[in-house]
Amino acid sequence: MFNFLLFTALIIFLLGLAFKVSNWFIKKFGDVGPTFTVSQRLRSAVNGMVRVFFSAKLLLVFKALLVDVLLQGRVFKEDALRWLAHMLIFYGFMLLLLMHALDSIVTETLFNDYYATLNPFFFLRDLFGAMVLGGVGMAIFRRYLSKPRRLRTGPRDHYAIIILAVIMLSGIGLLGLKITSHSEFMIMVEDYAGLDDEEEIQALEALWVNDYGVISPNIQPPFDQDLLSNGREVHEAGCLDCHAPAQWAFTGYATARIIKPIALRLDQIDGITILWYIHFIACFAGLAYLPFSKMFHIICAPLSLIANRVMDPGDSAPANILTRQIMELDACTHCGSCNLHCSAGMIYEALGNEYILPSEKISYLKKMVYGKQLDAGQLAAIQEGVHLCTNCDRCTVRCPSGIQLKELWYTVREELLASGPPLVSVLTPFSFARGIMVQEKLKAAVYSLPIEKAKQTVAGRFAELMNPNAAIPLNARSSPDRRPLLRDHTFSHCFSCQTCTTVCPVVANYDTPEQVLGLLPHQIMCCLGLGLTEMAAGAKMIWDCLTCYQCQENCPQQVEVCDLLYDLKNAAATLSG
Repeated sequence: MFNFLLFTALIIFLLGLAFKVSNWFIKKFGDVGPTFTVSQRLRSAVNGMVRVFFSAKLLLVFKALLVDVLLQGRVFKEDALRWLAHMLIFYGFMLLLLMHALDSIVTETLFNDYYATLNPFFFLRDLFGAMVLGGVGMAIFRRYLSKPRRLRTGPRDHYAIIILAVIMLSGIGLLGLKITSHSEFMIMVEDYAGLDDEEEIQALEALWVNDYGVISPNIQPPFDQDLLSNGREVHEAGCLDCHAPAQWAFTGYATARIIKPIALRLDQIDGITILWYIHFIACFAGLAYLPFSKMFHIICAPLSLIANRVMDPGDSAPANILTRQIMELDACTHCGSCNLHCSAGMIYEALGNEYILPSEKISYLKKMVYGKQLDAGQLAAIQEGVHLCTNCDRCTVRCPSGIQLKELWYTVREELLASGPPLVSVLTPFSFARGIMVQEKLKAAVYSLPIEKAKQTVAGRFAELMNPNAAIPLNARSSPDRRPLLRDHTFSHCFSCQTCTTVCPVVANYDTPEQVLGLLPHQIMCCLGLGLTEMAAGAKMIWDCLTCYQCQENCPQQVEVCDLLYDLKNAAATLSG
């Protein structure tokens, strides 16, 4: 049964691993850049690895392995407590895997005198288990009790914590049951001690009940000292060479003390066998499901950290960048570091759209890569989330897995613009982040398409306001919750110094900006001051605004120019709805 479960788990794990790795070279997303075949991407990856191996960049690989992977340097910079939890789980689990799960392959090969119940192995196994359990406890505290701002916990996070907790608790419980089990004691006596004398067996049993935690249905303490002395002689002759005192397994021994009142009952119903199956089935389930779970990051995150140490966006092959980006989706640990430092985080606080947060956008990208469909509301939410990104790159800097998040948003933005409805409610970022891409990746015609699409949609719904006979000032109207559509009235402070127009990069882009934009920023402020709101709302300038805040930051009168342009667009979308 054991071999069958292990074989099945290994087969599922290997198939899942092959499926995931193959997807790195098959899947793609985003409309920016050329399309590569699988063979081209494989050849490019192999060529890239060969070039790194035979260059000075090999030193960067070792640096990444030491600093980023083994010492978890990026996690430590972010949060020392979370670093400690990572180290406890990672090293505790890996040492348990090598010394305990693979003891017949690793430990017995390295140590000729190895025996599971002898020190230092007996103590170390318990110590490693306690390390993992301590790390899991810290993760539970962070996820469910302290709850850092903008940390989102999903099903995969629950699974990772639950499977680790079940594996460790069942293992510690199994050890505790073995310590108390009279049946296990008798099996040891029959198989290893070679005792036939009933008095010697009774003396040994008394010693183990008194000193080793066994719960016996036959005898109870206190015991006569002569009986214990005889038991100790028998123990030293037949058991001492393979059994350290049970107290060395401190978590197992503590568990044995806790379950002492029900230990006999558990022994009678063969609790050891039941818990043994729970423990190993949990281990095998965790192994089989690993490639499909959040825990796959233990393989992908090191690869991501190494790749981003050696890959330079300026000279790396585009095929390798695409492959790395697909791999990075699996490297995300959903730790929330990017969310905490996201410069658009305050917009999330106001709107409640979880797709504004970088880690939740990653979750969506995984669904998109694997062809999962979202409904119209979810698609609109992810469009809004991607376009409200300010491209400040804080998420990339803070990511403990080294994921180039800013590049991911660049890559996916155009596909979302092409596939989704016009974003008439996303009024800022059609321009600034995408404007940077015009110089790097986008053609001018591609850049203008979603802007025109949104403008036409709004114009079609905004006929009443654009009707010169309507003459209803925007700042006199109210949205359904009766808030004024123009919330800010600092335009009254403007004295037309034209500083806002002078520093505006949109204005600077044109030789004849008034002909293209209709009204310039200072002229729009003047219109608002004169009550000519419809004239201000009709200017193309409000739609071409990059939302770079240069006008607002440089205004000597502290007129909130950029926010006013935003409000004019927002008013248009709100009234058209």
